Amino acid sequence: MTDLPFSCRCGQVKGTLHDAAPDAGTHVRCFCSSCRAAMIYTGDPDPGDQGVTLFQTTPDKISFQQGQDQLAVFSFGLKNILRWRAACCNAALFTTLRSPKIPLAALITRRLADATAIGPVKAQAFVPQPDGTSQHQGKLALFGGVLWRGVIARLTGRWRNTPFFDIKTRTPTAPVTVLTKETRTNLIG
Repeated sequence: MTDLPFSCRCGQVKGTLHDAAPDAGTHVRCFCSSCRAAMIYTGDPDPGDQGVTLFQTTPDKISFQQGQDQLAVFSFGLKNILRWRAACCNAALFTTLRSPKIPLAALITRRLADATAIGPVKAQAFVPQPDGTSQHQGKLALFGGVLWRGVIARLTGRWRNTPFFDIKTRTPTAPVTVLTKETRTNLIG
C-alpha cells in the first residue's frame, strides 16, 4: 500500500489517496453521458469513446493538505450523483453518492500524480453496444467492490471520516449546484 498525491490543474487543491493499491479499490472506466458531460463542463477535453477513468474507494481514504475550502459540487439532477470539482480552476476531482451512508468516493485518475500505482482498469460501466444499448463489464469488481468496501466502512465506523459531508447533518460540505439534464445533453451534443 502506498499514498498517492493528487491535485487540481492549478495546484491550489492538493491531497492524498491513502492506501492506494490495485486491490484497495476498483479502477473503472465509465462511458456514461453524465461522466463525459462532467469532464467537458469542468474544462477537460471531451473523452469521447475513451471514457472517463476513476478509482473507486471510500471517503476515509481521501485527505486534503490544502484547498479543501476550494471544493465545489454539482449534479445533473436532484437525485443524481455528486460531482466534486476545484472552484479555483474548475478541475473535476471526485464523484460521490448523495449520502455519506453509502461510503463511495471515486477519484478522477487524471488528477493522480502517478495513476500506474492503482493498476489496470478492472471494470467498465455503460460500455456502448452495437445495438445502441450499453452493458457493464466486470460487474463483480464494479458493484461488489463498492458494496464490500461500503459494508466494512459502515461496520468499522470509517464512513464517518469523510471530507465531503458534514456527518451531523449528512449534507455535503459545499452547496450543490443542480444542472439540468438539458445542460448535460447540450454539453455532449
